[in-house]
Amino acid sequence: MVTLPLTVRTDLAHGGRWTSLRAGGHEWLWHRPDPARAQVRPGAPFVDAGGLEECVPTVRGLPDHGDAWSRPWRRTGDSDEVNCPQFTLRRRIRKEGSGLVADYQLTADPGYRLLWAAHALLDLTPSACLTAPWGTPTRLFPEAAPHLGRPWPHPSRYLTGRWPAPHGLRLDRLGPDDGSAVGAILTGCCGVQVTDGSGTLSLTLYADPGVPLSIALWRNLAGFPATSPYRSIGVEPMLGSVFDLAEAGPSDAATVPSGGTLTWQLRITATGSPRHRPGKATP
Repeated sequence: MVTLPLTVRTDLAHGGRWTSLRAGGHEWLWHRPDPARAQVRPGAPFVDAGGLEECVPTVRGLPDHGDAWSRPWRRTGDSDEVNCPQFTLRRRIRKEGSGLVADYQLTADPGYRLLWAAHALLDLTPSACLTAPWGTPTRLFPEAAPHLGRPWPHPSRYLTGRWPAPHGLRLDRLGPDDGSAVGAILTGCCGVQVTDGSGTLSLTLYADPGVPLSIALWRNLAGFPATSPYRSIGVEPMLGSVFDLAEAGPSDAATVPSGGTLTWQLRITATGSPRHRPGKATP
């Protein structure tokens, strides 16, 4: 295995979304063309077109998948920037060695609470797997109920188990497709690896002490939506430990400090064969 140079493309006009993440001739980002994506306006329902979307200040809830993905961004110097009603988000993506580093800066009133997720949908075969520290506390959400073999304990917003099989539900295997769709959050986890064939993509988050770091997983094995389901796998470094800001407890969201600026960093590297080309995932 060798470290492979990563390249990235973004689309500032459409939410600053990442449209390509390539290494060794392989495209890691999954795409689902949808003409509705080009027509999105702030407050619109989320359009699942693939790539990597910047979801802030929430993922689920309102506004759907946050307020930044639906707005045009602009280039300012060496950074990309979007202005939202309650905050400004700046992002600088740069090369460091063979990897990529994305530096983030969010400016808002001190005390402003938020979730952020790099909503990365990856093009993975059914043999792909996700590696995280064994025993990581992992939150399951109510859509997992049909797969637990027992009723959901209402009014619980989530159940916490241990990675890779919280409450007996094995999540590190990203296939084969079985008609399920489960969201989970690996709390306190700042880094994971996704392996598919001979290639591995590593994603690691860094932030100041006290900022909650997690990895969200959306493992849709052709179980969503109810009509015309398709396969999509989201591996999403995030600030916070719930999907919906409205459900966040005192330590479940990031908070803008007294200076009015919150900063964090995402690092991405890839290893594998220079000719790494795993089979295409089922669309």
